[in-house]
Amino acid sequence: MPRFLIKSDFYRPDFDSEIRRQALAQLSRFGEAEPYDGELDAAQGGPDVAAVIASSLWIHPGFYDACPELRIVARYGVGFEKVHIDLCTQRGILVTVAPEHMQTVAEYTISQWLATLKRLYTINRNAHAGDQGLMVTYEAAGTTLGLYGFGRIGQAVAERARPLLGPEGSLLVYDVRDDIGDLAACHGAEAVGDPLELFRRSDAVSLHLAGDRPVVTFEELRRMQPHATLLNPSRGNLVVDADVRRALDAGHLFYYVIDDPVRDGREIHRDHPRVIATNHNAGITAQSTARLDRRTVTQVIDVLEGRVPPHLLNPEVLDHPRQRHLAASDP
Repeated sequence: MPRFLIKSDFYRPDFDSEIRRQALAQLSRFGEAEPYDGELDAAQGGPDVAAVIASSLWIHPGFYDACPELRIVARYGVGFEKVHIDLCTQRGILVTVAPEHMQTVAEYTISQWLATLKRLYTINRNAHAGDQGLMVTYEAAGTTLGLYGFGRIGQAVAERARPLLGPEGSLLVYDVRDDIGDLAACHGAEAVGDPLELFRRSDAVSLHLAGDRPVVTFEELRRMQPHATLLNPSRGNLVVDADVRRALDAGHLFYYVIDDPVRDGREIHRDHPRVIATNHNAGITAQSTARLDRRTVTQVIDVLEGRVPPHLLNPEVLDHPRQRHLAASDP
């Protein structure tokens, strides 16, 4: 019987839903679902593994060596850097993502932007310490919000932020895409040609891009205003943490919001009163989890039933002898 490896927190009871139960029941018609923890290597593999609903942790090449019948890796989310997509393509393995959390991350971004403007984290900390003093806070209307990266999530943030900024406020965007000028105009935003200008002019900058290469260093941070906030609901590695700590201590910005745990290089931020960390929770709500459950299980079933799943990252794999029989499916 085929085995389907599913990241273990798919089974967390606090995220249980009827949609999740139905999805697992559908999958059980084709084989046995089995939770896994941590990274995947050869030890977790086997000739009976047909599909993986994958976490954000590494899938090592040895795992693929141990799984000659693996058909699909369905990422529970959108990050795919740790999947080895080229190796999957060579071996005839489909790789999909589940972009079901754009609205969720956009709402998280707006929530953090407003919370930092209102200085809620500092006021709460002061109140619990017995400090009853008032402090200056800010309204969203009339301020400038900068978006670094203007893909689907960046655009979803823009749609929600534009009314809050009001007619006197400014929405700035930076992206290397060719159509950025026209796209920005459609969202009532101004495209800037240099990220340094984005950091210099904005009261808050929010990062919405993929990749693990740092794009924010002290060079960008030192251009920020002392009251400004850097929001990073994307990836921790986009920002040099030591440079953030240096900028905070030097008064170049007020808050850093990061949707990553305080670990590894981010240990430098532990217990810092103006670093807000949220453990990869930006895209996780009861609603988005149900959508992710349904999407990833459906992608696996599509392949098992001979259809091309939606959100396929490596369409060239369809020319591989193992996958040439697949027919197009509905998105």
